[in-house]
Amino acid sequence: MDIFKNLIETKHTKKACGLYSVCSSHPAVLDAAFMRAAKSKHPVLIEATANQVNQYGGYTGMTPEDFGENLRQRSKRFGVSEELFIYGGDHLGPFPWRNKKAADAMKEAVTMIKAFVAAGASKIHLDASMPLADDFKGALDPAIAAQRAAELCLAAEEEFAHNKKLKTPPVYVIGTEVPIPGGTAEQGKSTAPIPTKPEDFHETIRLHKEAFACKRLTAAWSRVIAAVVQPGVEFGAMHVYPYRRKPAKELMSALHDYPSLVFEGHSTDYQQEQCLRMLVEDGVAILKVGPGLTFAMREALFGLAYIDMELSGNSGKPDLIITLEKTMEFFPDSWKDYYNEDNRVEMLFGYSDRVRYYWDNPIVMSSVRKLMESLSHKKIPVQLISQYIPHLEPAFFSSSTNIREIPSAVIDSELKKYERACLPSSV
Repeated sequence: MDIFKNLIETKHTKKACGLYSVCSSHPAVLDAAFMRAAKSKHPVLIEATANQVNQYGGYTGMTPEDFGENLRQRSKRFGVSEELFIYGGDHLGPFPWRNKKAADAMKEAVTMIKAFVAAGASKIHLDASMPLADDFKGALDPAIAAQRAAELCLAAEEEFAHNKKLKTPPVYVIGTEVPIPGGTAEQGKSTAPIPTKPEDFHETIRLHKEAFACKRLTAAWSRVIAAVVQPGVEFGAMHVYPYRRKPAKELMSALHDYPSLVFEGHSTDYQQEQCLRMLVEDGVAILKVGPGLTFAMREALFGLAYIDMELSGNSGKPDLIITLEKTMEFFPDSWKDYYNEDNRVEMLFGYSDRVRYYWDNPIVMSSVRKLMESLSHKKIPVQLISQYIPHLEPAFFSSSTNIREIPSAVIDSELKKYERACLPSSV
């Protein structure tokens, strides 16, 4: 709570501080995040979505308890204290069961919320913004979304009250104007998203406060720390829409009416550091990043693949990229709804980074292992590192460098950008 209290107390000041949220389940990203926290002694917030982790395992195969234990083991391994580690649940609601009727979908969501709280998740984003099978078609009535969010909050509060292992009650994030979990801007979209209208933000707060009151959740309402809004940032396969202060000015001014709240910004991946800092200064104190981190890792691995090809005297396309391309073509479910089928550049290099769903494929994993094994027997000139992995600081590379550390080092360079934006005194 002290971490979130600091965010709230410093908002809209020159000393405004923020907190970045790592929304990824990839082992290399998680390791890099904990290593960064161990070095900087700054908080690390790791969040899982309802798609990634739920009572049925999600697409990671992990339940909330599995994922929580995974994170706890990493915190111990890297020496990150309990005070610096926050486990969060992102987009927790009925989204994975949206094709079911509301009663059934909400029952599943309640079970999931309780599992997250029982597993030690202390920051919960309540997201019931999507229409369910028996709702009217189109956008869900905001009042219904608020009522369902309150129902989910009640379940979380009940789990905390009955679970004697839990010490600190969860804090909550509300808001219905959110991107699709794991999604990006629409295909072909060429204009920046419009910031949330202040009147819509005010209405969101009013509806949720009333819904919480109806369920006697006054204590829980005092722990609502943030609202998700659209500040005008987003990314698509081939576009990044940077934060612009002028269009968002009225929205940011509206936050002054709520001294105990900050904004939470989703899809902040690929924003320049200056834009991230402006978001924090303007009140968007929680910055979500996910695909941008695995995108950085993918760049590093592709760079290493080209370096290996150069040192081997080969030409053409590296084996790793060929393997990934064939695997994605054979298993298209994780990218077909995001890219045009004939656009190889979007598929492999797009900012949406749908590649991230293929790194745990056994064939791809084998290709990565072969690459690392090949490079371990070669002396890599610094010039090739500079050419193919320009994000890596030259000082990092030496004759004793473990090649396997390079992807993590590139991820760390992205995390440091967020750390500097959230805590400008950081180095």
